[in-house]
Amino acid sequence: MPRPEPQVSQTDYCPLIAASPDHWRNLKVEHLKPQPGEGHCLSQDSHTIFLSLAARPVTLLHVQDGTTTTGLYGKGQVCITPAGMSLFAKWDEPDHLLQIRIKADYIAQVATELFPTKANRLEVLPNSGARDAKIDAIATLILAELEHPETSSELYIDSLTNVIAVNLLQQYAGDRIQPKIYPGGLPHHQLRQVLDYIDSHLDQVIKLTTLAELLNMSQFHFCRLFKQSIGLSPYQYLIQQRVERAKHQLLNSDRLIADIALDCGFNSHSHLSKQFRQMTGFTPNAFRNQS
Repeated sequence: MPRPEPQVSQTDYCPLIAASPDHWRNLKVEHLKPQPGEGHCLSQDSHTIFLSLAARPVTLLHVQDGTTTTGLYGKGQVCITPAGMSLFAKWDEPDHLLQIRIKADYIAQVATELFPTKANRLEVLPNSGARDAKIDAIATLILAELEHPETSSELYIDSLTNVIAVNLLQQYAGDRIQPKIYPGGLPHHQLRQVLDYIDSHLDQVIKLTTLAELLNMSQFHFCRLFKQSIGLSPYQYLIQQRVERAKHQLLNSDRLIADIALDCGFNSHSHLSKQFRQMTGFTPNAFRNQS
């Protein structure tokens, strides 16, 4: 399942379909279609998830932490390799997979935020062949972002990274525990503080860690409480507000749509058009002309 060498990104042996851009800080992703072969994988500073995307199961041999396993791997199955652990793999037919690397120090940070009294004994363990519906679902979202890296949002990627981190700690750590749940959403004054910050920074890059730090809470708890409060994730709310600002400017000015897009925090005219159409059913130009 893994590519032949971690540092090799594109060869005839293991062609790279797409890779995450540099601004995906704690998450590095590669979409791969390796030819039959074998290889070693080792990352000292990141935990690695190999997620099979193969429509037809592929026979794989894995040697990990002194344990050899052989079996069929098909869509939705994962291989978890902790940071600092070597993985050898051999496969006899073309494969299709997503390689996801998440920084070990980021996992440790999330563990400390969620489980402060137990973080020291939480350790991501190796796993080979598990089916993980949550990682599979996240992979679908990641693949969509890989297809359009120029329009990917840091807040959205930060949110996906946080979900993966929490899932690793919940499902693949030595001491499996669940995070404490805080019912009721955010208090009004905290919600207003976050909404005001988003509104005043719509034209800038807004990061999940920044929003969580405003309220001095973990990213996981912030996302959960924010959605309980208004029914939208932070990213969904951000896009909604950017589209609303664009609508106002389209109706009340004759500025170029490309300029409006940048002023509202979108990367380009096309990025605004995509999000605008999804939310309103119209292109920005059609919305302006109709109104």
